[in-house]
Amino acid sequence: MPICVGATAMQRMAHPDGETATARACSGAGTGMMLSSWATSTIEEVMSAMTSAVDGTTILWLQLYIYKDRKLTLSLVHRAEEAGYKAIFLTVDTPYLGRRRDDVRNHFKLPPHLSMSNFSSAKLAFSEGDYGHDSGLAVYVARAIDPSLCWEHVTWLKKHTRLPVIVKGILSGEDAIQAVNHGVDGILVSNHGARQLDGVPATLDVLEEVVEAVQGRCEVYVDGGIRRGSDVLKALALGANAVFLGRPVLWGLACQGQQGVSEVLELLRDELRLAMALAGCRSIEEVTRSVVRRAEVPSRM
Repeated sequence: MPICVGATAMQRMAHPDGETATARACSGAGTGMMLSSWATSTIEEVMSAMTSAVDGTTILWLQLYIYKDRKLTLSLVHRAEEAGYKAIFLTVDTPYLGRRRDDVRNHFKLPPHLSMSNFSSAKLAFSEGDYGHDSGLAVYVARAIDPSLCWEHVTWLKKHTRLPVIVKGILSGEDAIQAVNHGVDGILVSNHGARQLDGVPATLDVLEEVVEAVQGRCEVYVDGGIRRGSDVLKALALGANAVFLGRPVLWGLACQGQQGVSEVLELLRDELRLAMALAGCRSIEEVTRSVVRRAEVPSRM
């Protein structure tokens, strides 16, 4: 199924079972899940939850930030390797956290009973008591994440892992070419839920540019704004190998836990099948660029 679950952090804020419920739902649906480094369940717990599902699929990937502490960064990678994860998705659009005004206004931080479970210290687990009058997450990122993020970090990561490395956060053909020239195994076209930089383009609007730039040298995926099966069809027609869901999964998780996520995935699968049938496509292979048209909207000024 070309509908996968993207990395969304701190899922136990939505439901007590958090990422483990999402993993079981993905396994039952036969699709993959990208686990956030900032999960409220450990790398090992989520793999255990996915493998415990009866007659399920085990496809887990780890989303990764480059920490100032390189040993810490690699410890996450090595834990993912040992646990059986299939790839590393390196987020490249967050040298700093974007100005999320609601988080600043709310002085966002995790509730006391939760932490980023992949880290042992309170400082790294985002469980310190006081972050001042700013967004706690913005303070965390400024303290822990390396702001000097550059293409050499991709090369460094490739040298230290046997897993495929996909870069997450590409929005232009120029950057896509840089990525493949630095040896990436895939590209995820993403604008981080449009929460990093105001005014960035919608991912669907730049997807075709990225696909054309890489010229088949790596697979291309897309996230952001996928709400219906017809959205999936559009992405596939524009060259994506698969799409990743974010917010809809959290809505299902918050509503009904594992069952809610399962229903979201089944709904999207059914809608994609219907959209394909109505577009005259009997299989994913028959979905081509001819399925979509770009509407020319004249200016009203």
